[in-house]
Order: sequence, then structure tokens, then C-alpha cells
Amino acid sequence: MKQSEELATAPLTPAQAFDALYGFCAPALVRQTYLLTGRRELARESVERAFHLVWQRWPEVAVDRDPAGWARVMAYEYALSPWHRFRPRHRGPGEPVPDPADRALMAVLLKLPSAQRRTLLLYDGVGLDLPETAAETEASTPTTAYRLMNARSVIAARLPDLADPSDLHERLVSLASAQGLRAAQPPAVRAGSERRARLWTRAAIAFTVALIGTTALTLRTAPTHYEPPVPPGAEVRGVPGRVGPGALSEEEVELREKLREETASGPERLVPIGG
Repeated sequence: MKQSEELATAPLTPAQAFDALYGFCAPALVRQTYLLTGRRELARESVERAFHLVWQRWPEVAVDRDPAGWARVMAYEYALSPWHRFRPRHRGPGEPVPDPADRALMAVLLKLPSAQRRTLLLYDGVGLDLPETAAETEASTPTTAYRLMNARSVIAARLPDLADPSDLHERLVSLASAQGLRAAQPPAVRAGSERRARLWTRAAIAFTVALIGTTALTLRTAPTHYEPPVPPGAEVRGVPGRVGPGALSEEEVELREKLREETASGPERLVPIGG
């Protein structure tokens, strides 16, 4: 009896505390991120990435006053990242919802701006009050109220049976629960977080080694003394310009004609005697 009481009051290890937080938050968080994205695979991926960060920063998250809210912020941020549109598997439409009423609600939700969709989900889906929703979305309370009222008005205009916020809350819960979404097991999430941390560490080491090698090569090949630049060429003055030959004088013309009239061997005085 005493031993069982000691085991019951023993502090949890970090892994046990993480598993407890994950088991409490992850299933509902997967359903919430599905309402944000309309994609089952992206919803599970967003929650796993969020809890990867939770496990990597567990000493910080463990003492946070709202660790579940910390994980929810990370999951929502990842799910709403605009970079997903460039991924091939997320370019097409998501999986269709079987029920026509749920499909209509999902279509209206996905047409809302992401900020309004997130505000509506936190307030009417999760059940946060207005100040908490404003704090989590990093917006002022009036801005949050404006986003909430706009989102509600759009849904009421297209789906009049959901004009009542209580009815909208029930439909959001039922829509998320009807998809049968399951979160990964906590040990697999912790192992994935540690694996990603090792990959990032190796990448950082490789980058550091490459940077050191580049710096060493630069230092080895760099000049060791200052070499002044060669000045540009200066113009040399006083040199006469190049002049072509002019016209022949009358005497030069007569001489040229005379030379042309002589024999090919030249004037007679140049012919060898007795040759």
C-alpha cells in the first residue's frame, strides 16, 4: 500500500508529462486544424509538427501557464502557412465531406479569410472568450470582434439555419468529430521530434564546416600586401601625327617614267661589263 502511494505521488518524467499533454490535446487539436484547412493529412501533420516543437522546448513549455494553448498556436500557425499552396499534394482540393450539409459548411468556412476562420474557430469552436481569442491571434479586441461578426454574418447569409451561435458551435463540433481523425501515438511523435533535431544539428554542423573551409581558402589565396591599382593611361603630347605620302612633283614623275622605259636589268651603267 505504501509503495503504491509513493508511485502515485512520484513526479512524472518529461516523457510521461509530454505523453499526458499530447493525449489530452492532440485528438481535439487534429479536429480543429481540419476545420482550418479542410485537409485530413495536413491537420495531422500540423499537430505533429507543433508537438515536435513542444518536445524540443519541453523545459520552456512545461512551466508555461497554458501548454495546451502553446501547442494550439503552433499547430494553427503551421496549418495556415501560405507555403502549403506550393506543395504538390496540397494544390488540388481536399477530400470531400460525405454529408451534404457538412460539405456546405466546410465550403463556407474555407472561403473565409484565414484570420476570420481562425477567430471563428477559437471563439465558437474551442470556446475561448474574446480577450483570449484576441491574445492568441495577436490582434486587438475590437479587431477580433470585427472578424468574428464578419465571419458569422457570412455563414448566416449562406447557411441561415446556423445564424444562432449555439447552433454553429454544435455543427462545428459534429463536423470535426464525424471525420474520424486520429492523432499519432506519443512515442512516435517524440521520436520524430528527436530525429528532426538530429537532422537540423547535422545540417548546422555541415554548414559551419563549409563556412570555415571557405574562410580558410579565402585567407590562403588572398594577397598578403597592398598592390596599388594601375593608373589609367595618360595622353602623350609633342609626338607628330602620322602623315601619309603626298602627291609626286614634276621631277619625280619624270624620273618614274624614265625608270619605267629602261630595260628590266636597269640602266646601262649598271649592266656588268663582259657579262
